[in-house]
Amino acid sequence: MTILIATSVVRGSHQGESHGGVYLINLETDEILHPVDWNTMDIDWQGRGWDRGLRGIAFHDGKIYIAASDEIFVFDQSFKIVSSFRNAYLKHCHEICIHENHLFLTSTGYDSILGFNLDEQVFDWAFNIVTDGMVFGAKRFDAKSDSGPLSINKLHLNNVYCDKGGMYISGMRTGALLQFGGKSIGVVATLPEGVHNARPFLDGILLNDTSSDAVRFESPSQRKAFRVPRFAPHKLTHTDLDDSRIARQGFGRGLCVISDKEIAAGSSPSTISIYNLEEQKATKMINLSLDIRNAIHGLQVWPYDWPTR
Repeated sequence: MTILIATSVVRGSHQGESHGGVYLINLETDEILHPVDWNTMDIDWQGRGWDRGLRGIAFHDGKIYIAASDEIFVFDQSFKIVSSFRNAYLKHCHEICIHENHLFLTSTGYDSILGFNLDEQVFDWAFNIVTDGMVFGAKRFDAKSDSGPLSINKLHLNNVYCDKGGMYISGMRTGALLQFGGKSIGVVATLPEGVHNARPFLDGILLNDTSSDAVRFESPSQRKAFRVPRFAPHKLTHTDLDDSRIARQGFGRGLCVISDKEIAAGSSPSTISIYNLEEQKATKMINLSLDIRNAIHGLQVWPYDWPTR
């Protein structure tokens, strides 16, 4: 049984309205749970989408770690918040991942990666990515000090992924999938502008080519692309808001691997598509909302039992 967990953000909504939340989707039974409806009042209401809703997802020691813009929330499997953590250099967080005893977070506003020690429950590791053209460097700093980097958001970092090969980092304006091996940063492959969720997969790279409304797998031996689903305009809701306040239809974000043959990808309005790489087609589509403001952000395979609540 494959279960997915997804987070969503809502752009352009008002105080008192839903700002997205958490969904569980059983791909075999089509059952959907909405255990968290994120409707908090302490949101920064400035800007398009930045601070509204929940983002990256990771799992550790039976708990669920979910990022908001500037805070990490820890949930139990009944989706009760058991703890939360902030850091002065965590701003506009996007994706997160866990490797060994650390939770790594993209701090988009600071062009940085932060490390949260899961054993000691503190932010004890951080580096800022500096650039000179297509030459990248990692500048370490103390996440507990006041001498860290300025908030510039030059690269719009939105993804971090770790495996035995190292740490892989990408963003809308990195122009490349970057690899950090502990001391220096190298370029694995070039990327188009505007991508999300770029990561190694099999012998290539998997990514949301958001600017092209496509999900792509690129390797030395093959290239595969899947078109992000779209809906007839008359089916969409909340389209009367000004365009600067809403997410456009077909915005691809959220991506996870189900198996060597299947992947899941998110898009707006909140939709999850299952793609079969061998058959080169979409085999399933789950729409959670036709509200054009509602967009998938984080997407992972759920590793625990289906909640009984």
